[in-house]
This record gives sequence, C-alpha cells and structure tokens, in this order.
Amino acid sequence: MHMGMGVKKILWLSRGLAIAVLLAVLPAVLPGLDGGSGRPAATADAAARTTACGGVAAVSSTDGVWRCRFSDDFTGTTLNRNKWIVQHTPVTGWRSGRECYLNHPENVRVSGGLLSLTAREKAKLFLCETPGGGGYWTRVTSGMVTTWGRFQQTYGRWEIRARFPDVTTRGVHSALWLWPRVQNYGAWPRSGEIDIAEFFSGKPDRAIPYIHYRKARWDPSVTNTSCLIDRTRFQTYRLDWTRSTLTVSIDGKVCVRHTINPAWPLSKPAPFDKPFFLALTQALGIGQNGYSSWTTQLPATTQIDWVRVWG
Repeated sequence: MHMGMGVKKILWLSRGLAIAVLLAVLPAVLPGLDGGSGRPAATADAAARTTACGGVAAVSSTDGVWRCRFSDDFTGTTLNRNKWIVQHTPVTGWRSGRECYLNHPENVRVSGGLLSLTAREKAKLFLCETPGGGGYWTRVTSGMVTTWGRFQQTYGRWEIRARFPDVTTRGVHSALWLWPRVQNYGAWPRSGEIDIAEFFSGKPDRAIPYIHYRKARWDPSVTNTSCLIDRTRFQTYRLDWTRSTLTVSIDGKVCVRHTINPAWPLSKPAPFDKPFFLALTQALGIGQNGYSSWTTQLPATTQIDWVRVWG
C-alpha cells in the first residue's frame, strides 16, 4: 500500500481508532520497526553477526575464549572492498615470480559463493608496468588479495576453506599466508611470516606449511612436507596461534605444531606478538617449481569458499 493512501484513510477514522491503526500500519511502511513491538527490527548487520564465522560466535583455546572477528563467505558477485585489497603490480610493484598481479575480473572474481584467483597466460608478451616508470615483460597475469589496512590481528584461530589448482606440472604456486602489518623486528625473516598452506604444482598431492623467523636453534617442527591433500576438493586449512605455539591443521588433522623459540635478543612470543594480516595468492612458481611457458598448465585457479577468524 502506498503510504499516502494509508494516511488519508487514518484521517477518516476517529482519533482513538486512528492511533491504533497508525501503530499497526507504521511497521509495515517504515522499515526498521519491529511489527507488534515498536522496537527496532533486526537489521542486516545483526543478521550478518548471527551467520558470521559460520554461526560459531566463539571458540576455546589455551589462551582463553576467542570471538569471531572477521568473516567472509564471498556471497554476491563483487569482492567486499571493506575487507579486501586487490594486489595490483602497476601500483605496488610487488610480485613473487614472473606474473603481473592485476585488479581485473579475469584474475580476481567473486561468483557462486566463491572467490577465484586465476593465473592466465596471454598470447603475446606485454609490459607489466611498475611504479617509477619501470616494468618487466611477461605473458602471465594473476590474482592476489589481502586484508592489509582492513584487518590484522595478533593470535587467534584463522580458517580458510580452499581448493588448490588441479595442475600437475611444475610452475604454479598458491599460498594462504600471514604477514606482519609492520616489520617491528627487522626485515624478513626477523619479523616473522606464517605460511598456513603453500601449494607447489610440482608436488600436487600435498600442502606445505612453514613458520618463518630467526629461531634460537634449528627446529624441524617449523614445517612438514608430508601433509597430503586432495586438490580436487575443498579442504579447511586452520591456524591456531597462541602466545606459545603455532599449530596448523588440514581438515582437523594436525600438520605442524611449533613452540615459539626466537633467537636472542628476542624472547617469546616475539616476533609473533604483533598484528599480522592475511594474504591469499595465486602465483607462478620459481626455483625447482619454476614456471615454463612450454609446460606449465594454465589457467590455474585457487578458489576460496570462506575465511573465518576468531581472536
């Protein structure tokens, strides 16, 4: 009913009846009022809070209770720019291999409840420009997003449900990783890096976590090269980050459990006592997993079903 017609009808009624009708009509014509009570109705934000982190508002840890702080299920058809920054090499100059990261739907796309990050090979070489008038020639564009400047946190549970590319030739590298918001303790690896899972297409049956920092002594528990995965399906990659340990699991099975033990002059939990942000990356391989325009299978896509963080 058009609101103007409703008001005219109310004016025809007696004063007492008009008030009763007005109270009944307003909730229907004015969004934000709860019909029958006159209280503010549940808003979209309230509904989002109910479903955030898969409806799990809090989880327990050895450091106490962690509450849902960040959540994205990638609904709709556009990336939520309040949560994510798209890596764009022409602006930042950053790259990990020969790829050129672009803020383009061919490389970063949200559709069907998934975030897709895709490396694609063009027919011809092109100049990937970098700040200051520089650049490099490549044939490959790719996608990467981060929460830099949007969300960063110290400690907590970080979960990413992802599917890595169905590629079995060398040259593709995917990563779900955390990087310090500020290099408080110096250049890499002094300020730390947490690789929750890295996929190297030269070893397509496994994901490899790695805890990077300067340790007091060599400790093999910083990584595990035997964590098997099924790249044809989505799996849940999880980090539990406390003041004493970093634990990575895949579908609930522990892959790495490392006790923080930094080299002098730091003492634990440093360098893992500062905020880190999340990065999701589809890259080209280097070194032993190096990209080859002759043999590497492209396009290659890492898909993300959801991201959830408690802290």
